[in-house]
Amino acid sequence: MGFIDILFIIFTLILGSFFNVVAIRLLKKESVVFPPSHCPHCSHRLSILDLFPVLSYLFLKGKCRYCKTAISPLYPFGELLTAVSLFYIYKTIGISIEIIPAFILTILLIISVLTDIREHLILDKVTLPLLGLLVISRMFIGSEPFWYYLLGGLVGFSLLLFIAIISKGGMGGGDIKLYAAIGVTLGPSLTALSLVLASFAGAIGGLFLMMTGKVKRGQPVAFGPSIFIGTIIAYTYGEEIWKWYIGFW
Repeated sequence: MGFIDILFIIFTLILGSFFNVVAIRLLKKESVVFPPSHCPHCSHRLSILDLFPVLSYLFLKGKCRYCKTAISPLYPFGELLTAVSLFYIYKTIGISIEIIPAFILTILLIISVLTDIREHLILDKVTLPLLGLLVISRMFIGSEPFWYYLLGGLVGFSLLLFIAIISKGGMGGGDIKLYAAIGVTLGPSLTALSLVLASFAGAIGGLFLMMTGKVKRGQPVAFGPSIFIGTIIAYTYGEEIWKWYIGFW
């Protein structure tokens, strides 16, 4: 791991801390930039020593320095998720123009995971602006013609809309719009693959949560993390998976 890699990880950890703020404050319908970072329990303004990604959480033993209330482990989770996933994309995609839509989509997925885990919501305030950026990026970036990526967006939107209709509300509107963004980035074939992989991940995750008593049968489970897993795998290894599948038959 080189010096640039270390700087990249540090930067993305800080970015992850900001994404935590974005997720929490948008869910509360608060400003992302004001007031400054503070404890959600005692409202005490946080000092610089409280804001080091992951390290502050460990140093403070998961408690607020001022009121001693437990800090949600979702804070370091969001920071680590951001750093690990963006670093993975950076090393897998490499330094190429494709990294622009790759980063935009990954950031959208990260924030969607953070809001979905907290409140079972994927927010239009995040999805729609980044969907717009993805459409613009695909006008200039991509190995396929622009219409191919628009078709991917239509496929992603339609598949999730169909699932929402037949499940009678089992899939939220946020998931549907998120898959439109995924489709615009991946194209139709990899979008379909990402949904298959996300369904497998969701089934395994749901089974694990039921076995460990975290959720009960029939209780809704956030699908955002499964979408994240399925999409990242499809984006980075989807072509190889399709080739293996076709060759297998």
